[in-house]
Amino acid sequence: MATTMKGTVAVEDVNVTFEDQQKINKFARNTSRMTELKNEIQAKKKSLQNLQDASDDLMMLDDDTLLIPYQIGDVFVSHTQEETQEMLEAAKQKRMKHCFVEALEQEVKGLEERVSAIQQVLGDLKVQLYAKFGNNINLEADES
Repeated sequence: MATTMKGTVAVEDVNVTFEDQQKINKFARNTSRMTELKNEIQAKKKSLQNLQDASDDLMMLDDDTLLIPYQIGDVFVSHTQEETQEMLEAAKQKRMKHCFVEALEQEVKGLEERVSAIQQVLGDLKVQLYAKFGNNINLEADES
């Protein structure tokens, strides 16, 4: 056991086995994957909200002669209110590649289920690793 001076806490030498290292690596991989999934969920929810907001804003317009910019890729193309509404509805109906509305909602639900499963695995690993290493290991995510 190593000790330090002036009343600081003693640090205990703990033997890290190959199995322990595998658990630590699994914890790190799962934490990274969970962060990626959460970011993906946020992006998909934002896409859904943007579509809904655009559709709501179009319904509130009174001027039928106004040209409305609609983004196609990196370019904005101006269309009438009716044409833009039709394009938004078509975007909502698309499946697979663009995954809008219902398909996107299903995808978000699936991602949230995966996050939940990963959180369960991380919880189990935390119990095992903290039981062996105590305060010698930090498994808490940085909030920076």
